[in-house]
Amino acid sequence: MKVIITAGGTGGHIYPALAIIKKIKQMEPNSEFLYIGTKDRMEATLIPNENIPYVGLEMKGLNRKQIWKNIQVLSCFTTAIKESKKIIKKFNPDVVLGIGGYVTVPVIYAAKKLGYKIFIHEQNCIPGLSNKLLAHYANRIGVSLEASMAYFPKKKTKFTGNPRGEEVMQAISIDKRTYGLNPKKKLVLIVMGSLGSMTINDKMKEILVHFKNKPYEVLLISGKSYYDSYQQEVKIPNNVVVVPYVDKMLSLLKKTDLIVSRAGASTIAEITSLGIPSILVPSPYVTHDHQRKNALALKEAGASIIIEEESFSANTLIKEIDDILTNEQRYVNMHKNAEKLGVVDSSDRIYRVIKEMIEEK
Repeated sequence: MKVIITAGGTGGHIYPALAIIKKIKQMEPNSEFLYIGTKDRMEATLIPNENIPYVGLEMKGLNRKQIWKNIQVLSCFTTAIKESKKIIKKFNPDVVLGIGGYVTVPVIYAAKKLGYKIFIHEQNCIPGLSNKLLAHYANRIGVSLEASMAYFPKKKTKFTGNPRGEEVMQAISIDKRTYGLNPKKKLVLIVMGSLGSMTINDKMKEILVHFKNKPYEVLLISGKSYYDSYQQEVKIPNNVVVVPYVDKMLSLLKKTDLIVSRAGASTIAEITSLGIPSILVPSPYVTHDHQRKNALALKEAGASIIIEEESFSANTLIKEIDDILTNEQRYVNMHKNAEKLGVVDSSDRIYRVIKEMIEEK
């Protein structure tokens, strides 16, 4: 199979793309890949490091605050379409996959104009602008959450789940003692994305002392920029560990009893695959407020509770943690409800959809 795959901007798009590549390689070892991303976002470094052939396009996202700056965006877009056509013609793929981010728009548009088969994938509950535009051009569409089905044409949309969920199932569990934690105690993991959140970290410095003498342990991943301030400003209780970053997050999740986190698409896929009950704090700073909608999908399923960032405090957080971890029936129900939402064979589902699409005349 010859595959062009395009995804960019954030790990929420790039890691599912990598999981799909991994699955296709597993099923068809002689497959050839070409990844098209941007010249200056994280995929420009990450993908070549994975030894995947890479081409970068000069692309910019829409500026919603300063509309006049979009003249430059349109210029980049026009050039990117022309470049994409040349790249696609030369590689001549069996299929073109768009896995999210604004860089996918010119690539998928060019592929459609050239008559190639197209699959796109949506990770969030509510589709982003790129996938809303590209749905018209796609032969098949995969969605991570069943609630997303309503936003795309029914006949060509499949509930595939998010490949990130499958990756977490394949991860090897970590030894909790690596972080100085007690294997016999329940673990609450608090993490607000790989970079951390200034607002939540400021609040956590006041909250941590209230975990003293609790029967569970807390591992707080602060983000590298905020870690030093904890060592200087906070008296950390014995049952709390603060770290700047965790390399093997998927392995750590396998030892987590309750997670307090943002509600990004990859996080949702990971915690539902493992059935981890969650307290979600949607980021109020993301486009289209999609984290809140992701979180609502879990809350309505009985798998999570939501605390808004402005309401995040010792009273709201610790009350919810205590209620979930001390009420066995509530915990079991949340676990089962989260597990029902999880998809542990997403890459397989996507591979089958792509294969069927290629074989159609």
